[in-house]
Amino acid sequence: MKTVGLIVEYNPLHNGHQYHFQQSKKLSGAEASIAVMSGQFLQRGEPAVVDKWARAEMALRMGVDLVLELPVAFSAQPAEWFAYGAVSALEATGVVDSLCFGSESGEIGWLHAVADAMSSESAEFGELLQRELKAGLPYPAAYGKAVAAFVPGTDAAALAQPNNTLGLHYLLALRRLGSAIRPLTLTREKAGYSQVEITDRRIASATALRRLLFEHGTLEELVPYVPEGTYEVLRREWLAGRAPVGWEAYARPLLLQLLQHSAEQLAEFHEVTEGLEHRVKQALPALGALGGADGTGVVEALLARLKTKRYTRTKLQRMLLRILLNHRKTQLSADVLRQGVPYLRVLGFSPVGRELLKRMKKTAKAPIITKVANAPEALPLLQLDLQATSVYALGYASPTDKDLFRDYYEPPVQL
Repeated sequence: MKTVGLIVEYNPLHNGHQYHFQQSKKLSGAEASIAVMSGQFLQRGEPAVVDKWARAEMALRMGVDLVLELPVAFSAQPAEWFAYGAVSALEATGVVDSLCFGSESGEIGWLHAVADAMSSESAEFGELLQRELKAGLPYPAAYGKAVAAFVPGTDAAALAQPNNTLGLHYLLALRRLGSAIRPLTLTREKAGYSQVEITDRRIASATALRRLLFEHGTLEELVPYVPEGTYEVLRREWLAGRAPVGWEAYARPLLLQLLQHSAEQLAEFHEVTEGLEHRVKQALPALGALGGADGTGVVEALLARLKTKRYTRTKLQRMLLRILLNHRKTQLSADVLRQGVPYLRVLGFSPVGRELLKRMKKTAKAPIITKVANAPEALPLLQLDLQATSVYALGYASPTDKDLFRDYYEPPVQL
């Protein structure tokens, strides 16, 4: 049974995702699909608009056969480690034949050429990257320029586009893991990764849809842009007080962390780099009445005060998230992350997914977890996921004890 792998967030799942899913199966010739999906917190350092089980259900309703959770250790990382963790999960299943990702270019040849040149660690490239960073460029732009200098002929602007960047890191991860999974790419259609404006009658970016949710406070406007299953799941979660979840829901627990730790203690958290701990401490007294003068929320006001040309919003959100979740540098060191995903947490499966799981019992290179209570004890990254679910539930209107410890109660979604 040929199986295609997808690396997703589905925040929320929309018509563009559905198109990518359908075309991925056609391009790969796959009979089955496995999605590695970020859990409660996402790559840009944001909480998911609905929880991981709701988004797994959206995926299954669309046709995905097996949904595995990308641990929070990897899901809220820069492109390199996000890609490495997700690809390591697909590789660890032992049943994935191909990986199909969306990209702005829709061409994989030039990405292969760059990946071939970049696959071994290079001191020369490190020096080029540091030079661009010292010039004051944000990391994505600095990385693109450094690659263009290291691999002549590379289009730095094209590489800086987010899906192209992720695509390169998927290829690098496949090489570094020695994986036989075949990479494929499709052109991202109609709406860009972060495009806020809606310019098509059926396709809008997840960013644009989240903006509709938070700014307009209604679900009905999403109807043209999402599959029926997505709308039904969103409506159920909305009525239950579990959606939409945004950063401002965590303002007080975040402030507690920022206020009770000294600058030196903040520096111990993952993603707090280059003296940002001092910038954070200096920004806190200027927040005024716990928010911006223009009525913005606490987190938004803090991000506005922290942001500079050097530090992107995404970098700052990831930093604040690691502080909120109490993730230390030692827990998420390069040595830890290089080991890849140490378990395969099942969030949901279809009847075909059940057959994949049976095969994986023989082929998987990591423990398969369907019940947390039965998980091996020596999995510190799993403990971070369990804690992340508890913190995530604080964003609900009225969290219950089962919400806080839902990982222990909730079985995989089955369709």
